[in-house]
Amino acid sequence: MPQKITLGYKALMAEAEARVSHVSAADAVHMLGRPDVVIVDIRDPREIQREGRIPGSFSAPRGMLEFWVDPESPYHKPVFAEDKTFVIHCASGWRSLLAADVLQRMGLGPVLNMQGGFTAWKDAGGPVEKVEPK
Repeated sequence: MPQKITLGYKALMAEAEARVSHVSAADAVHMLGRPDVVIVDIRDPREIQREGRIPGSFSAPRGMLEFWVDPESPYHKPVFAEDKTFVIHCASGWRSLLAADVLQRMGLGPVLNMQGGFTAWKDAGGPVEKVEPK
């Protein structure tokens, strides 16, 4: 018998949209380099190597994000314990919307989803740095 999905991605995104605050890519460009802001790139490392990244952003692959945020996790990253505003982005803003929702539910904050993701960042004239393969 085929699977019957009862809660699709559109519904998940609509629920998250009602709870998550956003920042435009243009406004995020002006936040770059502020000591009270961490820009978190949740894209896959292959995407980052292919497209580049926002200079100074922190790479936290979506699959590890909750584990890196939780201080009780053996995978915790100290950057997430800092008293900062976290701007979350992916390629287009969909994954980061869902991620920002989960991070808020975990108690991290303030958390902002960058609307339009890395694509919007580039369109807004934000700087991009190349990432060399390791």
